[in-house]
Parts: sequence; C-alpha cells; structure tokens
Amino acid sequence: MNQEAPAEINGQATPPAEGKSGQSATGKLQTDSYAAEHSTSWWGRPCGGREVLALSVPLVISSLSWTVMTFIDRMLLNWVSETAMNAAFSAGTTWFAFICLPMGICAYASTFVSQYFGDKQYGKIGPSVGQGVWAAMIATPLLLAGIPLAPWIFDLAGHESALRAAEVTYLQILLWGAPAMLASQALAAFFSGRSRTNVVMIVDGGSAVINLALDYIMIFGKFGLPAMGIVGAGWATVIALWLKFLIYFALIARKPNRVRFNTISGLRFHRKLFGRLIVFGGPSGVQFLLDVLGFTVFILLVGRLGKLEHAATTMAFSISTLAFMPIYGLSIAASILVGQRLVEDKPELAARATWTTLTIGISYMACMSLLYIFAPELFLSGFLANSTFLDKETLATTAATLLLFVAAYNLFDAMLMIFSAAIKGAGDTRFVLYVSLLMAAILASASWVAVERLSFGVYGCWNIITAWVCIGGVIYLLRFLQGRWKSMRVIEPRVEDVIEHPLGGEELDQIRAGESIDAIAQDKSSTADHREIEHDDTVHSDVAAGATYTE
Repeated sequence: MNQEAPAEINGQATPPAEGKSGQSATGKLQTDSYAAEHSTSWWGRPCGGREVLALSVPLVISSLSWTVMTFIDRMLLNWVSETAMNAAFSAGTTWFAFICLPMGICAYASTFVSQYFGDKQYGKIGPSVGQGVWAAMIATPLLLAGIPLAPWIFDLAGHESALRAAEVTYLQILLWGAPAMLASQALAAFFSGRSRTNVVMIVDGGSAVINLALDYIMIFGKFGLPAMGIVGAGWATVIALWLKFLIYFALIARKPNRVRFNTISGLRFHRKLFGRLIVFGGPSGVQFLLDVLGFTVFILLVGRLGKLEHAATTMAFSISTLAFMPIYGLSIAASILVGQRLVEDKPELAARATWTTLTIGISYMACMSLLYIFAPELFLSGFLANSTFLDKETLATTAATLLLFVAAYNLFDAMLMIFSAAIKGAGDTRFVLYVSLLMAAILASASWVAVERLSFGVYGCWNIITAWVCIGGVIYLLRFLQGRWKSMRVIEPRVEDVIEHPLGGEELDQIRAGESIDAIAQDKSSTADHREIEHDDTVHSDVAAGATYTE
C-alpha cells in the first residue's frame, strides 16, 4: 500500500506535495504532524498550548466534575442544616485523608503507563495498571478498619455532639466506597497515561452526574424514598463510585486492550513491578497523605473556634476547589507529558510542557482570584439562599474575607501542584516526600499552637495556611529549576538497550532506585547513545489492525 511520506531535500524533511485530486487523508495527517513538529509558536509547537490543552482539558473537566459534585452536595446539605454541611466537609476531608496514601500509589500507575507507552513497551502497560489494582485490594481491609474508629477520631476533634454524630455517620458510609475509588484510580491510569484523557472525562463526568441525581433523590426523599439527609448523600456517593469502577473495568476488559496491552492477564501479581510501583509511588502517596492530613488537622482545629468560623471555612474551602481542582487536572497532564518525553530522551520538551502547563494554570488561577476578590457573592449565594444559619450577614462577610486569602495564595498553589507533579512524573518522588514531611509537620503544629496556645481567630489561622502554600510553591519551583529530574526514569531499559549498553546487576538496581541510566553509564566511563523515538500516532486508537503485542 502506497503512503505519502515527507520528501527530503538537502537533508531537510518537507511536507508531501498535494496530488492532482487533492491531498489524501494520510498526507494531510503527515503534513499536520510535520507542521506541528516544526512550529515555533507557543500554540502550535511540540508541548505547546495546543498539545497541553488537548491532553489536559478532559482531565480538567474530569476534576471539575468531582468538584462540582461535592460543591452542590454540600450546598444541598446546607439546605438541610449547617450542621449537615459542616459534617459532610469535615468527614469528607477525613475520608480523603484515609484513602490518599493508597490512592497516590494507585494513581502513580499513570507514570509507569506514560513511560512504557512512550518507550513502546506496550505489553507492560496492563501489568502496571494491574499492580495499582493490587495496591487498592491490599489497602481495602485497612480502610474498612476505619469504620469502627470513626467515633474515636471525631472525639479527638472536640466538636459539639450533633456535629460529631453526623460526622461519624458520614465517614462510616463513605469508607464503603473507598475500595472502588482506589481501584478506579488505577484503572483510569490505563487511559490517562496513554493520553486517552477523553475516556477519563466521560467516565468521571458520568459518575458525577449519577451522584448528583442520587443526591437529590436520597437527601430530600423523591420517587417514594424517604428523606435521608446526610445519610442519603453518603450512600449516593458510594453507589456512584462503585458504578464508576465497573465502567472502567468493562472498558479495559475489551478484546483490543486485552490483546495489545495485556490488561486482563496483567492483573496477576508481579512482585518486581509491584515493588517498583511502591518504591516510586509510595513517596507520592505519602506526600498526598501528609498534605491532606495537614489540611484535615487545620480544618478540625478551626472547627473548635465556633460554628460561624467552621461554616465560613467550609464555604471558603469548598469554593476554592473550583480553582484548585482544574489545576490538579493540569498537573496530571504535566506529569504524563514529562514521563512520555523523558523516555524519548527529550528533556527540553518535558520542561517546555511544564512551563506551558504553568502558564495556562496561572492564567486560570488569576481569573478565579479576581472573581473571589470582586464577586464573592457569585459563589456564596448558593450556600446562603436556603441556609438555616441565624446570622447570615456575618457568615457571608466572614466567608468573603476568607476568599481573599484564597485569592492571595492561588498562584503559588498552581506552582506547587504543577512543579511537584512534573518532577514526580520523572521519578523524583523522594524529594517530594521529604518536603511533604516537613511542610505537613509545620502546618499541623502551627495550626495547633495558633488555636490552643495563642488563641488566634479564624483570620490568624488562615494567615498560616496562606504562608504555607506560598512557601511550598517556591520550594518546588527551585527543585524544578535545579534540573536533576531530567535524568530520572521509573521504568527499566528495554532489552535491546541493555544489550547495546550492557549494565550489571548493581547498575540495574540503581535504575530501579531512580538513578539515571546516563549517570550510571558515566560512572562506568561509557556514554549511552540517545535514541530518537517516533511519536506513536496510535494515541487515539486502541489497537493497530492485525498487530499483536506480547509481554
């Protein structure tokens, strides 16, 4: 079969010429690919605005779907009572603290997928996802053990009895959905790591719509069901999470995915691959845990200041997720692009992808910050419309002031998330772990001293968290600029690379520990040849016609 290919003149590739009857589809695709590869504009160049947005927009929408769901969920519960809203926020944050360590490990499977995909080791993609599912299964008994511990946890918080009872109930219900949440993160990595983020968007968005519909039915009692309030909100989330898991599993079990990527056979336990996922994903999960624990301690301590301070903080943080979660989606895209470009030996494109993502993220954060400053009522009105809180005016004023703090740290928050995700996408997870240990300890201890010893009010506490976010953003910026991440990989070299540049067992152990192949080769006084890997144009196809890939 004849295919049009770029001609070569004086060593330079040129686009294929148009035939008499017009350019063929193949020729047009090749011309578009050539134009993108050689474009110098911010928008069209490799890892420029177009490529980053094509990958990240579905992830942003997916993140926003969860954000909008929780936002509306709390708003609906506020119509029941401010106690129900506050309990859902405190217990929901505590639930997230329970799952974020294993979730960070499960989600890190996307880094393995992106690097194996970029290195064309397709048969190892399914097993990488499978090890994420194993991490979810191993964590499940520990998470379910948290159900009887829930009363003790909220006893420590020292909240009033009605709030404590609602918090305990909501957390105990949500924990039944934790295994589905974790396994879904691992299965979603199969698609996001291969740049099939539109699938993630559709599945996660559909799950959020189901959750919201069930929220309305079960909270207020529709279609013959009794009104269940916060209990109904909890079970609505659990049902939606398990449906999402089933949809993801059905998708990866399709025959093209089973054949090309070993998605079903790869679900068996692989000791070495699982070990590498823990080595690299473990620090990422611990970072996730420490960050969320710091916020959880902060929220629980602010809850001791009083109902008004607790309600205003709940509103401000709920509204801030509308700015935070899209940046989280962008940061996942940055991590994926960094992983793919590094295994192609193109660290300069990995860096460009990160800076492009940051430009988009800061632009979005700036817009949201302006809205928080000049139009806070746009976000607060839904909470206050049917609120049962007696002094709505004071509550609105306090919450609007707290949004000014959010506006102050938003840009630094974008830096923190995107730069930390970029270096994690390379494998620099140990540094992220050490920083998180330090920063979480600072936030928790400073919050405790502020509330228990210095009697700070709510604004003093928010000054602490604003400074905390800003410092974190600067730390990760400096680490990114240092550039050590450019020589890191999380996957093992391909067999042909090892044959061409033989490495001993000690060196392979170093690779698994995260050291670069180049650095090891220099220690052995040899230089590894950089290989150019063509961009795989099967990003939007599950299987090439007639092709079979084995492990």
